[in-house]
Amino acid sequence: MVDKINEEMHPVIGKKAPVFIAEAFVNGEIKKISLEDYKGKWVVLFFYPADFTFICPTELGDIADKYDEFEKLNCEVLSVSTDTPFVHKAWHDNSDTIKKIKFPMLADPTGNICRSYGTYIYEEGLSLRGTYIIDPEGNLKAYEIHDNSIGRSTNELLRKVRAAQFVQEHGGEVCPVNWEPGKETLKPGLDLVGKI
Repeated sequence: MVDKINEEMHPVIGKKAPVFIAEAFVNGEIKKISLEDYKGKWVVLFFYPADFTFICPTELGDIADKYDEFEKLNCEVLSVSTDTPFVHKAWHDNSDTIKKIKFPMLADPTGNICRSYGTYIYEEGLSLRGTYIIDPEGNLKAYEIHDNSIGRSTNELLRKVRAAQFVQEHGGEVCPVNWEPGKETLKPGLDLVGKI
């Protein structure tokens, strides 16, 4: 069944990210959320396997602690799992770590969003750890998918969002390895060939 993951249509870098409408638990209530609600903003889609697990609260808690940094970048975080919005609420009500979350927690009990982004694990009904960065026009700029035993880095995710924004704002410049705001960028051209 793992081969079925590879048969799915995966999003393509530089192309439109798959659009969705889903229920989400946010600010103490359940509401409908669409990716199109965030046109004009950067979006991080943060897929994780399930509520009430082990690595997931460490990741989501760290994003919650740094959520204001995403907001300063005009970037919304949308977490996604195959749980229902009621499970998200129960987790929120029972975990001090999850209580810190202010971003929408999307519910994907049918796995439709996970399938459209290539993270769905058919034999488990869960998602792999997938992270997607979408620009204000709805185009996919970056993504990574982890085995569920490997947690992600919020600092690296913020770095990637900042790099994607810098490149978009400074056409013709690119961000080299470990680039951080204020560090040197590169301007591709023949004069750099073989000199880096």
